[in-house]
Amino acid sequence: MSMFKKLYKEYFGILKETAETTKLPTDPTELAAYNKELENTAKIMNSMTEADLDEAQLVNNLTDYRGGVEYVLRDPSQAKDVAAQIQEWTTKKGFTVVKHTISKSGKIGYFYFRLGEDPEREAQRIQGYFSSKIEIKFFRFNVRNASAPKRTIQPQQEF
Repeated sequence: MSMFKKLYKEYFGILKETAETTKLPTDPTELAAYNKELENTAKIMNSMTEADLDEAQLVNNLTDYRGGVEYVLRDPSQAKDVAAQIQEWTTKKGFTVVKHTISKSGKIGYFYFRLGEDPEREAQRIQGYFSSKIEIKFFRFNVRNASAPKRTIQPQQEF
């Protein structure tokens, strides 16, 4: 074996096989239980439909972002720490925090950011960060104390 092949295999872990990954059970009862578990897994996978996979979609649409983000924490005792981490991250990424509040119980927090040049990109970055925080149970894009913009029906021009 050439030196380069050996280096390649060592780097990608091909030579570092463990006993757990290379050996199947040799005892007939263990092997039967292993095969039965495999069959059950295959049945479950075959019974899944497209509708079962839809549950992984994100709830917040990027177009819903208008600067406000409400979040709910799993543990209210971490409210100040989480708020400080979010504040630090947003400052590092160039967001401007206009308003920040925490509920009396500490479970619900709210940030309002100044909208920048590309709100959809900002929404994507915020959504990625908030969804990666383990302490946050869920969040949504919502601007507090703001009524929804009224839709006016504009008259159509006739030609």
